[in-house]
Amino acid sequence: MYNRPLTLRLLTTGFLAIWLLAAIFPFAWTVWGSFKVEADFFSRQSWWFAIEGTRTQLQTGSAFTLGGYEGAWIQNEFWRPVINTLIVTLSVTFISLFVGTLGGYALARSGHRYAFWILIAALLFRAMPHITLVSGYLLPFFQLNIWGVLPTTIIVLVAINQPFTLWMLHSFFLSIPRDLDESALVDGCTRFQAFRMVIMPVMWPGVITTGLFSFLLGYNDFAVTSMLLSQDNQTMIPKIGSFLGSIQDEGKVMYAVAAVVSATVPLFILVLFFQRQIVSGLTAGAVKG
Repeated sequence: MYNRPLTLRLLTTGFLAIWLLAAIFPFAWTVWGSFKVEADFFSRQSWWFAIEGTRTQLQTGSAFTLGGYEGAWIQNEFWRPVINTLIVTLSVTFISLFVGTLGGYALARSGHRYAFWILIAALLFRAMPHITLVSGYLLPFFQLNIWGVLPTTIIVLVAINQPFTLWMLHSFFLSIPRDLDESALVDGCTRFQAFRMVIMPVMWPGVITTGLFSFLLGYNDFAVTSMLLSQDNQTMIPKIGSFLGSIQDEGKVMYAVAAVVSATVPLFILVLFFQRQIVSGLTAGAVKG
């Protein structure tokens, strides 16, 4: 086994340690600050106040407080945007995967020239800024009285996300040898049975990877949800933006900090839980059979 020089190992370890600290510090600092009062976390006198919680202890009697979380979740009912976010993201993910697996398989196995042009059209649609696409939907949505509700937003997000799922799942299907389809057809399966019972079990790493990215699209979207949802039906990201828009009100900024932590922690858990499937899915999609 090749042994790297000690100097190189020290430099590599030091670089990785610095990179890890730089990457994790903003989130760790935000989590820590979410349990402080605004006068500590945003103190202009000394950043050490955010460490010790001097003014937090004076105002609450403890170095830590749940005031930001109480204000966000109870006073401003942040649990409603959380439920709306779950409805939107799960719906976008399942619909995108259902259509994407069928469409990606059909395009990957099609020998016709139009399959290529469909993928090119999907790529062009995907490259367009979301804000330009949404602006074209607004007038008919107002006229049909379907603006401001979750189903409308779900449909638009699926339309925006579908080109991505088609391209990604198409690449995964290309990595699966056609011999599997042909063997299943020879054994008496129909095309759909071959797809469902032979191809899909092999495709799960790609489906999980694509599903995760689809989930993140709906979870982190701001432009579409802020333009298409009313104040009563907001998802988490626009709601956090509304907290930040009221920072001139004393204490409201800590509601935003607590909401940011509440919205980010599930993403860390999700990525940690699915990290093996993500890596195997991305690797499988990069190797063509």
